[in-house]
Amino acid sequence: MTKWIDVPPIWLLAALVLAWQIGERSALTLGAPGLTDFLGGLMVGGGVLLIVLAAIEMRRQQTTIIPHQEPSALVQSGIFRRSRNPIYLGDALILTGLILRWDAPLALPLVPVFVWIIERRFILPEEDRLRRKFRADWHRYIEKTRRWF
Repeated sequence: MTKWIDVPPIWLLAALVLAWQIGERSALTLGAPGLTDFLGGLMVGGGVLLIVLAAIEMRRQQTTIIPHQEPSALVQSGIFRRSRNPIYLGDALILTGLILRWDAPLALPLVPVFVWIIERRFILPEEDRLRRKFRADWHRYIEKTRRWF
């Protein structure tokens, strides 16, 4: 059961709930509602787009999107040419965008905390599995593609 709870969308949801609570309890704002709404909307839209593009590419390559499972392919095409972790980048953009939309600047420190958690709990173990399974291909891939963007 805990294996299915320990997935990135649950961590994103927890960060979003916490960010929303911080925004609701804080009187501090950025003072630019039109701008924060616009930038927040762009970030959320960009995050969703990254996730969709990554999911399509992973499906095309017939590999798993679930972090704890063994991958069947090293996806290096599509959005994965630009980022090794477009889904996690999309999650971070969604979190940042909603914090801006909610005008909750005191919640912005949650973004690097969220990224740190995702990196430690998911990215590093995934990279270890990919390194062991795809060896030379993995090393060539990380030389030309950044972890984030």
